Formats: sequence, structure tokens, C-alpha cells
Amino acid sequence: MKTVYILHTGGTISMKEDMATGSVTPDIQNPLHRSTSSVSGMANVIVEEAFHLPSPHITPKEMLILSRKIRDKINEGKIDAVVLTHGTDTLEETAYFLDLTVHTDIPIVLTGAMRSSNEIGSDGPYNFISAVRVAISDGAKGKGVLVVMNDEIHTAENVTKTHTSNVATFQSPQYGPIGLITKRGVSFHHMPTEHEFYPVNQIDKQITLLKAYAGMDDHLFRAVASMNVDGLVIEALGQGNLPPLTIPGIQLLLERKIPIVLVSRCFNGIAQDVYGYEGGGKQLKEMGVIFSNGLNGPKARIKLLVALHVTTNHDELQQLFNH
Repeated sequence: MKTVYILHTGGTISMKEDMATGSVTPDIQNPLHRSTSSVSGMANVIVEEAFHLPSPHITPKEMLILSRKIRDKINEGKIDAVVLTHGTDTLEETAYFLDLTVHTDIPIVLTGAMRSSNEIGSDGPYNFISAVRVAISDGAKGKGVLVVMNDEIHTAENVTKTHTSNVATFQSPQYGPIGLITKRGVSFHHMPTEHEFYPVNQIDKQITLLKAYAGMDDHLFRAVASMNVDGLVIEALGQGNLPPLTIPGIQLLLERKIPIVLVSRCFNGIAQDVYGYEGGGKQLKEMGVIFSNGLNGPKARIKLLVALHVTTNHDELQQLFNH
């Protein structure tokens, strides 16, 4: 049997609901420990509780710790796959961080739950078993970090949480899942064509994320300029446009050599320098704003956070975000 390194980090999958108040909080003991026996017939398991945190408490520092743990365990040469349980609110960001910072063909699979361990229809144990099934499947090798939820397999780069409570919340807009889990097995129907890797051993950059809106002016950009930030990501309008009153603040940031990455606030499509009016994508690109190729705002922030530890050169950053 294959050996799977299981890392628990907390989240709803490890919580329970107070039936009197409806409050969902971390359980004293992770209920997934009881589920480990369910996979013992499928794989040899090495279980570690890295954290016991709800996912809004996860920061890039915890993500780097997880990346190091996984890299160290892979370097020991004693594991065939990794399964990581995580809260769903920031699961996609941790998944993408690991995808960028762990260089391996060994399957790394993240999963979580939308219903706590004692709720009716709890999805945690099922998702956990499904994640192990995917991790030990031969087809999962070499596909980068994967997210398994609700019988679907998604790539870390494309998956996002689309619903606050539905068990089918994780979707890959525009691309769809790359595989399915059925009672009979794990099936992949397509795979990523490229994979990026950034060798980082520290995370100490400060990256801010702003979302554009109708009538936006530059006061938020000036506030960012007064802060100790290393970069900014903007979720812009449409194909990559901003209201004209934002331009002076953006120019101020660029003059201070703060890289600005632009994505669209739309969840389908790619930001491009198409429109030539004031605040349009062409003007922003000419000013030095970096356009990202299809990432959402939180993931563009993770990528800039990682990329700035590799290069601060504008042209190199633009090339990285063209992938």
C-alpha cells in the first residue's frame, strides 16, 4: 500500500455545532482522528496535527510552515502522497500557495467540509476519504496541488469558493473540475498544461487587495501609499478598467516603485488592456500596471507575495503573471 502523509489544520471539518445555540466551534479532539481507521485499508498513514485553527486565522506564515513540512517529508523519501484538511474560507489560498512553493510530482490534495462533524449530512468524513482515494490514485501524480470536495477534483489555481454554505461551493469557473470521484474509482478527464514553482523559504512581504467599484476615487490608493506595503492587487472592472478618479493615486504608488497587479472582479475571463479611455486598460498598462492572466484577486495576491521573493523587476513580474 502507498503511504499518505495526513496534515490536519482545523476548520469546519474538525468542528462541532452546539445544538442549543447553533454556534460552530473547534472540537476538543479532532473528529477526523476517528475517520483515520476508515482509510487504513487503503493506505499506510502518517498523521500530524499541524494546527487547530479556523481558516480565517490562517496566514501566509502558516502556509509556509505547511509548505516546509510537506517538502521535508517528501525529501525523506518515505511518502507517496499528501492529504491536508483545512477550513474552507481560505482553503483555495493555501492550496495555491502550496502549488507555487512545493516542487514535486507527488499528489498533494486538500479537502474540507461545509458542515461540522455532528450536523446532519456532515460532509467531512466523506470528503476526507475521497481526498485519500484521489491522493493514492495513479492519475493524481504530476497534476499539481488538487482540491477534492463533493465528488469533484479541482486544480489549486482555478478553484474558488462560490457559496457561503452549499456543499457544492467549490467550483472552477470557466474551466470546471479536472476529475470526478465515483463509487467505482477516480477519473481524470483533463490536466493542467503548465506548472509554476518559486523556491521561497521566507514570507515577509505586505500585499494589499482592493476591489474597484462605481465612482471609486483615489483616497484608498493614497492610504495604501502611506502604509508599509510591498505590492497591491486590484480587482478591476470588466476586462481591466478603473474609474478615472483613481488614476492619481495609482500613479503615486507606481512612482514609489510599488508593483500593482490588476485582475478582473468578474469570475470568468481574463483582464486585458483593451479600452483606451481614461482609466481604461490601455492607459493602466502604459502606466506600468501589471495585468494578470486569469487569477482571482486573493490568488493574485498570493502569487505576488511569493513572486516578490524571487524578483522585483517589473518586466519579470509581468512575465510571471502572463502564465
